[in-house]
Amino acid sequence: MAKTGEYSGRVLICSGGRFESQANVQIRESIMAGWAECFGEENVTAANISGAAAAIRFLKPTVVFGIGSYLPESTYFGEINREAKKIGAATVFWATEDPYEQDANYRIGQDFDAVFSCERWGSNFYTRDNVWHLPLAACPKLHYRPIDETVERNIDVLFCGVAFTNRKDIVRGLLPTLRNLNIKIIGPGWGELGIGFSDARLEKEQLVQFYQRSKLVLNLGRSLSFENKRFLISPSTPGPRTYEAAAAGALQVFHEDTYEIRRYYTKEEIPSFSNRKQFEELVDRYIDNGDLRIETAKKAQARTMADHTYGHRIRQALGILKENGILNS
Repeated sequence: MAKTGEYSGRVLICSGGRFESQANVQIRESIMAGWAECFGEENVTAANISGAAAAIRFLKPTVVFGIGSYLPESTYFGEINREAKKIGAATVFWATEDPYEQDANYRIGQDFDAVFSCERWGSNFYTRDNVWHLPLAACPKLHYRPIDETVERNIDVLFCGVAFTNRKDIVRGLLPTLRNLNIKIIGPGWGELGIGFSDARLEKEQLVQFYQRSKLVLNLGRSLSFENKRFLISPSTPGPRTYEAAAAGALQVFHEDTYEIRRYYTKEEIPSFSNRKQFEELVDRYIDNGDLRIETAKKAQARTMADHTYGHRIRQALGILKENGILNS
């Protein structure tokens, strides 16, 4: 890991529309930690979008970095960019909700010097220059946990997340296999499916504890789009939970619609399935083989810490910005 404060300059992170979700709050904290790793904590400040223009005037940052959602009409970026231009700061936006809001990306239009999209396929649908793909990641500070081989793993299969339609369809297809296992499928909308399903919400630390007690963790993508009707872009890049769970030491089994997961993890690090037969094969391979489970989880965790932290992502973004003359060395 590189030394803290390896880059010079000051960064202002802007986010926080009125309806920002708790998930976005956690992503903001993670992204801040990545910037702090590169610039030093004393040089990284967060401001709500409503007060960001005043913060720019006071702090005079080198980089103004907007993150999160561009959808809410109450979130206005114009003033932020005008103030940043006055002091010569580079302006960058990281769209962490793509492709689910893609039709609204006109709201960040030409204002920002550069845009990064968390979605590889969706990054092609911006009608502007200087758009690059930058996937989300894990934060060592928030997500990493040593793998404790002595903990009893009494949950065969765990999933935590909202019961979006596509997730319910996948799980219903797996039910003949899941009914023979000790399962915990947790999140709003699951309770109606019966034993092993719950509508509860878990806090981050609770979820980490469930990871540590589970043999297999299902990784199922999301299907809920808010503004994605024009091109109906299907998500391809793994979401942040993939990297977070791997950092926490979970053995994930990834439901794949594309091969995008293989850009980030091998099948020996995160095995995948696309139908019930393949899922059953993974259950047969891993459920009763504790040594293989631990070995696989360790590989995924090591890959995450080596390649997929927010520090890595920020360095990648900085390299692109400098290479394209958006940020001076």
